[in-house]
Amino acid sequence: MSKFRILYVASEINPFLQTSEVAELVRKLPQAMQERGMEIRILVPRFGLINERRNRLHEVVRLSGINISVGDEEKPLIIKVASIPNAKLQVYFIDNEDYFHRKSVFHDKENRFYEDNDERAIFFCKGVLETVKKLGWSPDIVHCNDWMTSLIPMYLKTTYKNDPIFQNTKSVFTVYDTPFDHKFGVDLLQKVKMMDIEDDMLGSLETTDYEGFIKLGIEYADATIKSENVFKNGLNAVFASFEKKEEALIDTIEKDENFEESYYNLYNDLVG
Repeated sequence: MSKFRILYVASEINPFLQTSEVAELVRKLPQAMQERGMEIRILVPRFGLINERRNRLHEVVRLSGINISVGDEEKPLIIKVASIPNAKLQVYFIDNEDYFHRKSVFHDKENRFYEDNDERAIFFCKGVLETVKKLGWSPDIVHCNDWMTSLIPMYLKTTYKNDPIFQNTKSVFTVYDTPFDHKFGVDLLQKVKMMDIEDDMLGSLETTDYEGFIKLGIEYADATIKSENVFKNGLNAVFASFEKKEEALIDTIEKDENFEESYYNLYNDLVG
């Protein structure tokens, strides 16, 4: 088996933040792949619940300072880094004062879904790709986890497809049981757009909701993985519609003693 580079992108990771099953998988899987000789990078948002002092985060000045456009606005991107205790893994954190300094993740104190969670996701996805470019590190696989990362497969196949860093990059999108009921504004599609993205490429996102983000991720990813609990959130019909397409690679990987081997084989199939 060849040794290659894997970029993990997620909304959270243990031990810095855990609100769902995403955090545990993104903690275990990169280490397992690193132990098999893979070169690993991990990027997550620096949500306000993450204590910078306790977790020893510090800014990476050479990576910070880019402005990321979201709609008509540009927001400064700050990159921070910390090491996972007892593991030879570093985690890069995407930060911005407007989007990530709240002391909560996706909901306010009254459990209301933040109206700008779409912008936070857009900023995060664009910020990830720009950070990787600045690192000068070309990933063979970008493994996207959860709805917040679902724009990345599309950006890789459009805006960034001719960039030398991403020319040969394949994407994996893992869907989890993390639904929300909120519908974003009609300007969502315009905010998501980048160079080489036409209106008809965003049809999956026209519902402006959780299902739309999931559909878009599945549509553009080279492989999609369903978590064990994903059918609880009513995505049966979504997966069924994509599974009818011959080019769709959709699979279920259960979190058992063989799940690391299953992902390892998937990565090798995609890169091979």
